Amino acid sequence: MIEVHTAHTAELDAATLNAARILLDAVFEGDMSNHDWEHALGGVHALVWEGEEVVGHASVVQRRLLHGGRALRAGYVEGVGVRADRRRRGFGAAMMEALERVVRGAYELGALGATDEAADF
Repeated sequence: MIEVHTAHTAELDAATLNAARILLDAVFEGDMSNHDWEHALGGVHALVWEGEEVVGHASVVQRRLLHGGRALRAGYVEGVGVRADRRRRGFGAAMMEALERVVRGAYELGALGATDEAADF
């Protein structure tokens, strides 16, 4: 069974946030800018650990999306990544399931932008 830990950014220590950032830098092969990382902060993080190492990260943050002239409270999923050698084991699905509960409980809708490589996920 995969254990996903969820916590708000404010509840995570600097070492955990640094480990998540290092993971995402590796997942996105250096294409994770400081701006991208900042977008993943300020909400609820879902983390998968193996021992002392973070092998999966995703977060959901509040955004306002405009549709038909109306502002909608959206839970926007950011910074989704699983270490390359741990993919296809259900970690991503488990993190998304945890964040879907947050979205359903706190927002009008959920949104996610995906890379071409992750579109099938």
